[in-house]
Amino acid sequence: MKKFALVCGASGAIGRAICDELAQDGWSLYLHFHCGIERVQQLALTLQQQYPTQEFISVQADFSKSDAADELAKQLFSVQAVIFANGHAYTQLLEDTPIDEMEKLWRVHVQNPMRLIATISNKLRANDTSYILFIGSIWGAVGAAGEVVYSAVKGAQHAFVKAYAQEAAYNGVRVNAIAPGFIDTEMNNHLTEQEKQVLVNEIPLQRLGIVTDVAQMTRFYVSGAADYVTGQIVHVNGGWYI
Repeated sequence: MKKFALVCGASGAIGRAICDELAQDGWSLYLHFHCGIERVQQLALTLQQQYPTQEFISVQADFSKSDAADELAKQLFSVQAVIFANGHAYTQLLEDTPIDEMEKLWRVHVQNPMRLIATISNKLRANDTSYILFIGSIWGAVGAAGEVVYSAVKGAQHAFVKAYAQEAAYNGVRVNAIAPGFIDTEMNNHLTEQEKQVLVNEIPLQRLGIVTDVAQMTRFYVSGAADYVTGQIVHVNGGWYI
């Protein structure tokens, strides 16, 4: 039987890299997107050509909406792994952060992921072993000035992982998170090369992260080689935070 993984945020740089890695391991994929339909369609076409015996299905849901999890769940059939690589960032002082942004950050990073897991838990339990993996953030562990609400919801993701890992373990569900440090993607193009170099100087391994650093760790966690690991927040940051 085919094994299916849902990759939320498949249209993003990290999401696409995760899809590439999982497809190499024989996973059929639900490619979730909100508004990046062209990127996801191209990704699905490319993967289908490379792996003709697997399935690559585009699914859409806007996680900023309160009913997103229920809408996404309706589009899923068999599921053995769920990877939350989608997100929403907002940089502003707390006192200048509007309530609608606070609510959006909560729904995207916490409410809808929790609701989706609750809704499809029976599908995950149908497998002897299944996986839930969050792409968290270094800021969920240490916090960041100017990104206080974002840091808070990422910290909530990490707390959820630790709690739900205990609740779901008896059903064979492994729940973990990867907390990247600075990953060099288009999201960070607003930084100059000089500003990036300042960051590099702070990182013990002396380089910025790249998307494959996260994607390859994701591949490992759902490969079966880490099945005695659950409830963990693994920091992929070059030693920036230990």
